[in-house]
Amino acid sequence: MQEYVLKSDDFLVSQTDEKGKIIFANDDFCKIAGYTLEELIGQPHSIVRHKDMPRAAFKDLWETAKSGKIWTGYVKNTTKNGDYYWVFATVYPMYDDLTNQKTFMSCRRKPSKQEIANAQALYKTLN
Repeated sequence: MQEYVLKSDDFLVSQTDEKGKIIFANDDFCKIAGYTLEELIGQPHSIVRHKDMPRAAFKDLWETAKSGKIWTGYVKNTTKNGDYYWVFATVYPMYDDLTNQKTFMSCRRKPSKQEIANAQALYKTLN
């Protein structure tokens, strides 16, 4: 497994339904994760979850977002070919008036090396 380091202008965006299934993904997310848009739509967002990520981090993410609050944090994801990449993620809860459904928009950017090191140290205490 090799690390893919995001470029400073990479900006990954995805949107899920209330159950966590992907309903939108932008080109940067598809390119970096190694999936086509067609492969991602309808899949659980956990398709890119890396095994090193503690469940407690995602529990906090979903509890925060489902309560209507914005969540931010560092996430290690896996690519289709088994490589990995780190992101700083912001998850926004949204309500779609047309469909009367709650959705979640995740916007992700490149974290610094220090931010990754801090996240790794924290996550070791949660695993």
